[in-house]
Amino acid sequence: MTISLQYSNITVNDPQESLAFYRDALGLDVVQDVESGGHRWITLGSTSHPGTEIVLSDPHAGRSQADGDSLQELLVKGVLSPIVFKTEDVDATFEQVRASGAEVLQEPIDQPWGPRDCAFRDPSGNMVRFLQSQPQPQDA
Repeated sequence: MTISLQYSNITVNDPQESLAFYRDALGLDVVQDVESGGHRWITLGSTSHPGTEIVLSDPHAGRSQADGDSLQELLVKGVLSPIVFKTEDVDATFEQVRASGAEVLQEPIDQPWGPRDCAFRDPSGNMVRFLQSQPQPQDA
């Protein structure tokens, strides 16, 4: 059996506002933009490197009022799971995202468990991390 991740949902306060971060600062391309029932789902990915996509939607999109309200509370607290992107050059990615005006949470550092990474907040308060894997030592 072969499986792969198609897309992952990211809950944001305002999908349109979040485009400035995910499309403009990160360079992702809009793959699909769907409106229904007063809500919007924006799918983004990379046309130059096809693979996993993300879908931006508000807390109430496709959910009951109560569930949307609960998710909104978690979003406002900033306690939803972080989003982690892999990059070939975390330092260049950091400078590009910082230049967009995004809130810096952590400048690039080498982590004791291996990767070099950095972190930002998106316009809705989600933590977004960028990770660069370190080369593995060659067996002697």
